[in-house]
Amino acid sequence: MRFIWVASQVYRRTNRPFSASALIKSKEHKRVFVLTLQITPFPLALSKGQSSIVVGGVTIGGSRPVVIAGPCSVESREHALEAATEVLAAGAQLMRGGAYKPRTSPYDFQGLGLDGFKFLYEAKQLTGLPIVSEVMSAKQIELAEPFVDIFQIGARNMYNYELLKEVGRTRRPVLLKRGLTATIQELLCAAEYILLEGNTQVILCERGIRTFETHTRNTLDLSAVAVLKSLVPLPVIVDPSHGTGRRELIRPMSRAAIACGADGLLIEVHDHPCDALSDGDQAITSATLKEIIADVHKIHSALFSVAEAFGETLLKLAEPVHANAGNAR
Repeated sequence: MRFIWVASQVYRRTNRPFSASALIKSKEHKRVFVLTLQITPFPLALSKGQSSIVVGGVTIGGSRPVVIAGPCSVESREHALEAATEVLAAGAQLMRGGAYKPRTSPYDFQGLGLDGFKFLYEAKQLTGLPIVSEVMSAKQIELAEPFVDIFQIGARNMYNYELLKEVGRTRRPVLLKRGLTATIQELLCAAEYILLEGNTQVILCERGIRTFETHTRNTLDLSAVAVLKSLVPLPVIVDPSHGTGRRELIRPMSRAAIACGADGLLIEVHDHPCDALSDGDQAITSATLKEIIADVHKIHSALFSVAEAFGETLLKLAEPVHANAGNAR
């Protein structure tokens, strides 16, 4: 009873979920009571989030990293179909593309809207690639649902808690991007809003944060990948396109992202970047994408092979020790 009272006081004073355990045992006729409380602002991310998510036969967070590629914005039906064919040929497993685009200036191209979703769906029918596209409101969720496989929540909307609740009420996977100035804890709390509504299919995305550095569009925080992987089981991918804003930096940062443990990459591709209606400076060609995907396979295979070989070596070294210990006994 005392344990229950203490636990209720912790919840009442902090208004935060926690995990608690109690141990009561007898030692020399004395009762020993041990109470352990661990308060966390994102308990569902720790316990309910899926470590791997299967979309259209593609596993995100599985044994192999995935690459999601495509244009920043869908510019026409022909553009969507051509882009899908090219990223598939380059080796991408999913296609990204924007139908609704949040732009800093109201005069910039903001996407084709519903037609954009329809063109992406045609691209999926042509290539079999699952589709990732951004939604910015409850209405857009309804429009996108028949056409899109993964809802993307962009960096500007990471703090849009009502939108997070709405995608949480769907059972569609959600790709949640880190906000421009968000801490890791704020990103995980945003994921918690989705999980709290019952949707356990959340993919976290590191896309760079805003710092005092001006040489790149953002500062790609790859340490966040390792931190997130150590905190929660959710898949973590990296967007080097927004993370740097410069196409010549996409390949090296993609390599680094895979090397530090990312479950995949989100990359903007346009075969005529100078003519792109949005974010042309950070778009790469499908030829460069093919090179990056080759890098991904090589780096992942090398790391996996080294880890496997190292594990086998440790087991072999441990065998004589165990044998000698048994003889000694």
